[in-house]
Amino acid sequence: MSAERIVAITMGDPAGVGPEIVAKTLAEKNAARAVVVGDAGILTRAVRLLELPLRINVIEHPADAAFDDHVIDVVAATELPDDLPFGELDPRAGDAAYRYVRRAVELALADEVHAIATAPLNKEAMHQAGHRYPGHTELLAELCDVQDYAMMLVSEDLRVVHVSTHVPLREAIERVTPERVGTVIRLADAALRRLGFETPRVAVAGLNPHAGENGLFGAEDAERIAPAVQAAQKDGIEASGPWPPDTVFLLARRGRFDVVVVQYHDQGHIPIKLLGFDTGVNVTVGLPFFRTSVDHGTAFDIAGTGEADAGSLKAALELAAELARPGADDGAA
Repeated sequence: MSAERIVAITMGDPAGVGPEIVAKTLAEKNAARAVVVGDAGILTRAVRLLELPLRINVIEHPADAAFDDHVIDVVAATELPDDLPFGELDPRAGDAAYRYVRRAVELALADEVHAIATAPLNKEAMHQAGHRYPGHTELLAELCDVQDYAMMLVSEDLRVVHVSTHVPLREAIERVTPERVGTVIRLADAALRRLGFETPRVAVAGLNPHAGENGLFGAEDAERIAPAVQAAQKDGIEASGPWPPDTVFLLARRGRFDVVVVQYHDQGHIPIKLLGFDTGVNVTVGLPFFRTSVDHGTAFDIAGTGEADAGSLKAALELAAELARPGADDGAA
């Protein structure tokens, strides 16, 4: 492994706020050695829009980067027109966002970068371009050829890992199986250990109100979730549950648990976005490298205005740099 750790930042959908928040983030001094996988022309447009004192340096490999406070080093994966419209669905932008992720994964698997931080892509634009993935997580998993993976959201006060994410609620309920819940408990435990927790306390949220209330409100909690918790306990994981979903996050925020395994998208996203909308970080666990991301979308309504808040990307970059440090890569979470 290379001694110098590098984070690749994917630029996200070029028509969204991705280029702007990337430029804002790299305009500030930070400890991360970062290169952008994106489009030099679009980044130049963002720098001019924001009136930042930055120069774009196009490179072929991350090892060629300048790593200068006044330079954005760009591994150019596309050459889009400078007049690509702001804030509009465009298959060219959707294809570009896909290409940035694919190129960043190639660099990570080749050990040219050691973690990836992603700016937001637009699923509909990506679908229009023929890349039909529910989101970053599923795309990354396919590119890395991994089967066991999950989304973890991190804020200052809370961490959650999802059993399922971008699927209809009816399908999400069907995905709550002892096997999948057990896998996610183990992924959560491994991820927290990589983050420095010696013995992570993993709480597992129930699916039904009051975690089923002893069968009064459904049998899934007792029949599908509890067996997975018990199996994890036998393997030495400090797991507990299923806990009532309406109280488990409060307990975690007060310090009783280190991470909460949640059963579906909104169960985990709502508390995270309530507590840390501008600074929440998305982490894909189960990949052969560490990937972090903003926990917001492309914000087409404000793209091109310079108003986008870069706080979430800054937090994602900081966490990616921490996870990419020597000693943290003895097998990704």
